[in-house]
Amino acid sequence: MELDTVIKNRKSIRKYKNIDITNETIEELINCARFAPSAKNRQPWKFVIVKNKVKNEIADIMLEQEKQFKIDMEKQLDNTKSSVKETALIIKQAPILILVFRPKDRNWIIGDSLSIGAAIEHICLKATDLGLGSLWIRDIVYTQDKIAHLVKKDEMELICAISIGYSDESPRQRLRKKLKDIMEWY
Repeated sequence: MELDTVIKNRKSIRKYKNIDITNETIEELINCARFAPSAKNRQPWKFVIVKNKVKNEIADIMLEQEKQFKIDMEKQLDNTKSSVKETALIIKQAPILILVFRPKDRNWIIGDSLSIGAAIEHICLKATDLGLGSLWIRDIVYTQDKIAHLVKKDEMELICAISIGYSDESPRQRLRKKLKDIMEWY
């Protein structure tokens, strides 16, 4: 696929078919992430691939957190709605979950976060190019310590996750701001 087409066709996928993804395909996605730009060439990312039982345990950790969130919100009489439950159900459905970690280093939070964002985008674009769907997941941070412990990465910070699979939906492109609204010339 042409790069412009891949960029325009990339969408956040929340429904997946029950079709396995080969290890070679996942390695191809991660290999593309290796070539993302990174601040001072730190390459601060560590990708942990989870599926089956461990992936479902991660979703269950999130669902337990969601229950506690509802209890806390009821006590405060706040109508805040969480998306954690929906995200956990997406994780259970997707065949692959990629956990994205970075070293715990306060001096590099912004640089590492920007670098990891570029690596994630490389993964999502390559997934689109290969006919796969992906979802960049932030809700995982509410349970990041428990999940890091589960996959034996206590020494690292869990930044986010990416679900990967064959799409079982065709969402329309979400509205984007107009170019004139996001760019200025001086």
